[in-house]
Amino acid sequence: MRRGVRIGVDVGRARVGVARCDPDGLLATPIETLQRGDATVAAVLAHAEELDAIEFVVGLPLSLSGGDTPSTADARGFAAELAAASERPVRLVDERLSTVTAQRQLHAGGRTTKSSRAVVDQVAAVIILQNALDTERMADRPPGSVVPRTKDPDRGL
Repeated sequence: MRRGVRIGVDVGRARVGVARCDPDGLLATPIETLQRGDATVAAVLAHAEELDAIEFVVGLPLSLSGGDTPSTADARGFAAELAAASERPVRLVDERLSTVTAQRQLHAGGRTTKSSRAVVDQVAAVIILQNALDTERMADRPPGSVVPRTKDPDRGL
C-alpha cells in the first residue's frame, strides 16, 4: 500500500463531493460539498495542496452493465480538467451505486432525503475513496486508470 493522502471526488452536475484519507490510506473521511461551477476544480486542487495529497480518485459513474451514462462523460471531463491543472495523478475508479449507497446510509442514520441533500455527495466521495483504498490494499496495486495529462497552453505544458 502506497503511503500518502488521497482526495476522493464524487462528480455531480450540481454538486461535487470531496473526501480525503489519512496518510496511511486506511480511512476515508468527508471534507465538503462544493457547488459545481467555474471555481470547483480550483477548490478541489486547493484541498490537495493543503493536505499534500499524492493523487485524486474520481468516481466514474458507469451503468450497471458497465457502459457509459450521460454522467460518465461529465466525470471524465472533470477528471481531465483536474489532470490538466495539477501535477498529481488523477485516477478514475468505478463508482456504480455509490450515491445510492450513500443515500441508504444517511436514511439508516435517520436523515431524510431533504436533510441529507447537502452531505450525500460527501458521503458518496467517502465511499468512492474507501473502495479505492480497500481495492489497492487487496490487489497491492493502485486502483482504476490514470487520466492522461493533456497539454494546457495556459500552463506551458
